[in-house]
Amino acid sequence: MLLFSCAESGQDGPINVAFIGEGNGLSEKGLRLSFAGQHVRAATSEGVVTLDPSGRILPNLAERWHVSPDGLFYTFKLREASWPDGEPITAEEVSRILDRTVDQLEGTSLGLDFDKLEEVRAMAGRVIELRLSSPMPEFLRLLAQPELGLMKNGNGSGPMTLAIGEEDDFSTLTALPPESRGLPAVRNWEGLTRPLNLRVLPAKAAVDDFSNGDIDLLLNGKLSDLPLAELGPLSRGTIQIDPTQGIFGLAFLSADGLLADAARREALSMAIDREALIQPFGLAGWQPMTTIVPATVGESAANPIAIWSNQSMDVRRATASSRIANWERSAGEQARVRLRLPPGPGNDQLFGQIRDAWSGIGVNTIRVADDAPADVELRDRIARYSSPRWFLNQFNCELRNGLCSEAADALVKSSLELRDPAAKRRVLADAHAVLLAEQVFIPFGAPVRWSLVRGAIAAYEPNPWGIHPLFPLSQIPN
Repeated sequence: MLLFSCAESGQDGPINVAFIGEGNGLSEKGLRLSFAGQHVRAATSEGVVTLDPSGRILPNLAERWHVSPDGLFYTFKLREASWPDGEPITAEEVSRILDRTVDQLEGTSLGLDFDKLEEVRAMAGRVIELRLSSPMPEFLRLLAQPELGLMKNGNGSGPMTLAIGEEDDFSTLTALPPESRGLPAVRNWEGLTRPLNLRVLPAKAAVDDFSNGDIDLLLNGKLSDLPLAELGPLSRGTIQIDPTQGIFGLAFLSADGLLADAARREALSMAIDREALIQPFGLAGWQPMTTIVPATVGESAANPIAIWSNQSMDVRRATASSRIANWERSAGEQARVRLRLPPGPGNDQLFGQIRDAWSGIGVNTIRVADDAPADVELRDRIARYSSPRWFLNQFNCELRNGLCSEAADALVKSSLELRDPAAKRRVLADAHAVLLAEQVFIPFGAPVRWSLVRGAIAAYEPNPWGIHPLFPLSQIPN
């Protein structure tokens, strides 16, 4: 990506942060959080552990922890901390809130990710213990997710507090003094910290404000908006690309008519040249994929590969075209697909390439609005942790968000009890193979996330998880 020269802004004044999005996710209270809501929740509601700017696990309410040799028991020693009302945070409260939160996540993919958690209990003193059904090396990362921030009566314990602005105005995050959180006091705390002014803006307005110097940090850029950043007058900032992993492609919502057969759904996948799809965006290092789970995730065992993935595009499209033509002759109608893509100049480019690829095999593609019926829609999600199970959980039938496979779900569920790593990898690889055979998804590659970062922002680092903690931004650099 292009790097633009950086001009230093003030070191001590407020940091102006904008999230690309719609509405105002800054004041969300539930567990289905927008990108902006995740960042505010992480800043205002401490969890047991947290993430640093690079995405590494750090202590938070837990000052230390121990994992049993078999990987089944996580024991956390909580530091002395207080709620905003001054009441101490106890192990009993933490265990009860964690239990309730996991229960409330039922019906979401994040809830499925916690299926290995069997028990949360308070121990003597400020100690809690979490028991798993089988080892999960990425469990601490799962606990660090913003939704696991602890709240009492709708309020968290910091490390920041949010003041909601008036309509169309910014909201402000302020770092709480350490002593209010049960930590040793820091001399001249106010002189060592600065507030963060937050806004949620549409992509073009956000890029324009960054270009004008009104925003210091712009987060949640996606491929749909990337052309705005590439073309904007960003001489005072830098485009940063997160090295993300996750799912980015087309999910099938319908199994009717043309899409009733997996071979015809596969034909749509075969017709797409993934390298050509991303080429106009100039993303060096982006790797195309024809599988749901990346080969690099979870030491995948016998990761299935589509037979056609090594064939030339001419051969692939000839095979796909034949399948479509056979259906048209038997059905007596033209093949068509209704495709739902969010707005944005990047998605306009993406639609044009998909439309042309499918037109080449005899399929008419119709782009529909967000609230209109669709056969296929774009899925663009960052992985919460690095395991095949996260990717497979995105297509679990319990979520009711598109085609799925009960057989794949059963295999994933059976893996929860397996303690042998090799056996677990084999079962998850089998589940992956079932999903690929069912053709529930057309993978493109890794999701794209970009930010615009002013030169004076020192506490920002690109990371695979797309979460950029706000609290470190409040610390004035030495």
